[in-house]
Amino acid sequence: MKTVVSDVQYTSDRNKRILSGMRPTGKLHLGHLHGALENWRELQNRYDCFYFIADWHALTTDYADPSGIRESTFEMLADWIACGVDPNKATIFIQSHVIEHAELALLLAMITPLSWLERVPTYKEMKEELRDKDLATYGFLGYPLLQTADIIAYKANYVPVGEDQVPHLELGREIVRRFNYLYGDTFPEPQPLLTRVPKILGTDGRKMSKSYGNAIYLSDTPAEITEKIMRMYTDPRRLRRTDPGNPDVCGIFYLHKFHSSEDDISMVNRECRTAGIGCVDCKKLLLPSLISELAPIREKREGLMRKKHELEEIIQEGDKKAREVAQETLEEVRKKVGLN
Repeated sequence: MKTVVSDVQYTSDRNKRILSGMRPTGKLHLGHLHGALENWRELQNRYDCFYFIADWHALTTDYADPSGIRESTFEMLADWIACGVDPNKATIFIQSHVIEHAELALLLAMITPLSWLERVPTYKEMKEELRDKDLATYGFLGYPLLQTADIIAYKANYVPVGEDQVPHLELGREIVRRFNYLYGDTFPEPQPLLTRVPKILGTDGRKMSKSYGNAIYLSDTPAEITEKIMRMYTDPRRLRRTDPGNPDVCGIFYLHKFHSSEDDISMVNRECRTAGIGCVDCKKLLLPSLISELAPIREKREGLMRKKHELEEIIQEGDKKAREVAQETLEEVRKKVGLN
């Protein structure tokens, strides 16, 4: 499996801390694997990493029906570990189990101008994308404050982000600067660790997403993977077998880049453009490598889901370590703002 980690060269520094998380909104798919988990797996060998399940953040959009959050938490944790995130190398915890996140977010709310939250680029974009939900809530508007608290509760030095997420982090850095100005030097400004997020297309040609129902999940069986790949959109302009195609707009070709050999990638890139290979043949060429690479992930996660007590033990240990760090930070913060 080819790992696209980042456009930057990582150095090894276990004294530097990284913080990243995901919302538990369902099973993970290939987009999560190539866009985040492969990166996390690399980072845990180089830095002091804290990875958290962001259940409070899930409530910002799914507050009306939170019934799936608990099960999704186990599903996500099993996916993480099956993909190589190692609880012996990284601290894995649940956001809501560390109450200091909420207290710190409240304190940050006291000093953050409302206009800063309203100008976050994705605020209006997400409201438009999720317009079937009522998102006219403080929780949704104020999620950047909680996001900032997540990061600085651990005094994280770096946050792995894609370029589209940099404005979120920049707001957090502004909040840190304001806090440090008002109360004295307390938090390091978290730096973006720019990650090249690959464009993984779903079965319908749009970005792979659970909400679009177009995802290939890490838990899918070989039969499910085959069915999804064989009906997956390719170049929309290639209407006949004899028409030359453009692999640059084809979701199948993007998957070849991650799961096929260099020789097969070069052949598909060349032969598709000259109609030397058809879409059906291209899909069949991808399937063996894709299925074989996902098989150990699926098998490991299935084993973990049968032993939820092991997952609970991992969380308990991670929660304990995360709380110790966050509590120390909040003791300092309370003194700075005059609450001790």
